[in-house]
Amino acid sequence: MLTSEVQKAAKVWSSISEILFVPHTNQEYQAMVHLLDNLIDEVGEDEKHPLASLMEIVGVLIEKYEDEHVPELGEE
Repeated sequence: MLTSEVQKAAKVWSSISEILFVPHTNQEYQAMVHLLDNLIDEVGEDEKHPLASLMEIVGVLIEKYEDEHVPELGEE
């Protein structure tokens, strides 16, 4: 049986999963960067903004992709 939190997430996941996902390709990565840019424009530095935690999550997903796929400057 699903917990109530999981049930709530399941009801909205199909619409959220279009913008919140782990990027595996450069195209998906670019989409996440675009989303982060939009979130930064909306949220700014307001840590109490309703979308502040989403902005943080997207940043973590982008950082994970970059750590795995983008070479450090100076590396060959």
